[in-house]
Amino acid sequence: MAVVFDMDGVILDSEQLVVKCWQKIAGKYNIENIEKFCMAALGLNREAAKKLFVQMYDGRYGDEERYEVLKAEMSATFHRAAAEGELTLKPGVKDTLKFLTDEGIPCALATSTRREVVIPELTNLGVIEYFDKLICGDMVARSKPAPDIFLKACEELDVIPQETYAVEDSYNGVRSAHSAGMKVIMIPDLVQPDEEMREKADYILPKIDDIKKIVL
Repeated sequence: MAVVFDMDGVILDSEQLVVKCWQKIAGKYNIENIEKFCMAALGLNREAAKKLFVQMYDGRYGDEERYEVLKAEMSATFHRAAAEGELTLKPGVKDTLKFLTDEGIPCALATSTRREVVIPELTNLGVIEYFDKLICGDMVARSKPAPDIFLKACEELDVIPQETYAVEDSYNGVRSAHSAGMKVIMIPDLVQPDEEMREKADYILPKIDDIKKIVL
């Protein structure tokens, strides 16, 4: 048995900060309804999010190169906010990770975020040592909702997907873990579960601490 965690919205309380930063950029450049894009992009890697942006807005705010410029400005805004202490762990994360480590249960991270971003964020917040493997968005060919990232995490941990828990908050993440054949735990953050999520998730929990009751 093992547990594979998503990062943003599960380990890090980052998704609301991302939305806040995108809202600043959207206000500056008069981009409409950026919140809808943020919700749809949850769980996607950089390339998939870029394609979604252009498609969703039908090119009204530029092509993929223009998106890269906007994303870079948003990321700079996000990293400034993070450096000022606005990026924090979700409640109960460190205690839960320590509990799993003490019980000898292997843990991995399966995040759509790039490795060069993941390592400093987890290091700065003091939880990187709890993860046996880090599988990041730039390490697989296909983004969530494809199962690639979770299958790779199971392979790296040398565990069977059907005997492994995946912890997710986004629709795309739940779809990815379900497609991988894992036992899916959804802990909602920005989006609440709909009928599809209730069908695909084996457990829907209010907080990360409740994982302890399931894995033992």
